[in-house]
Amino acid sequence: MQQLWLLIFFTVLTWSVISPHDYPTWILETLPALIALLVMAMTRRTFPLTSLLYVLVLLHSILLMVGAHYTYAEVPLFDWISQMLGHTRNNFDKLGHFVQGFVPAIAAREILIRKEVVNGRGWLNVIVVAVSLAISAFYELLEWLVAEIMGGGADAFLGTQGYVWDTQSDMALALLGAVAALILLGRMHDNQLTRLQH
Repeated sequence: MQQLWLLIFFTVLTWSVISPHDYPTWILETLPALIALLVMAMTRRTFPLTSLLYVLVLLHSILLMVGAHYTYAEVPLFDWISQMLGHTRNNFDKLGHFVQGFVPAIAAREILIRKEVVNGRGWLNVIVVAVSLAISAFYELLEWLVAEIMGGGADAFLGTQGYVWDTQSDMALALLGAVAALILLGRMHDNQLTRLQH
């Protein structure tokens, strides 16, 4: 599985870096995927993850690399979807922010359970959602910092497309993603954690 994971990751990364919209945006958008790859490589022996989390990280990385190649406001498939639905904006970034809550929720859940940080599933769920929202808020603050530094050159990275409530809707979608991950994947994740620990 590891070789297939790496093959897919580097194939998409290679495609993504060839003639992207612009290289500063490409670097900013792919950086989280590259950091995740580095962290997983460094902890593979000491803290191997469940196969569910490895797959989710790969899917999230692919999403980041697609957004980095086109910019989040110009992904062709979502242009087509927007036209079909009569929307005025490309909503690929909204999918990205949903996933930005979904994947970190499972990652936080895995770390908290395996490190026995929290007793009781009720508090576990509250803390997982809080961690996911904290990551989303941190990313929004990072976007703001980049916009301040780059000025008008940050438009492709921000991807607001003139939507005044972009930041708030991004965080709401991350919240929705985190809750959805817990509801949809909690039991599967528990089963994989049990197998991993035996």
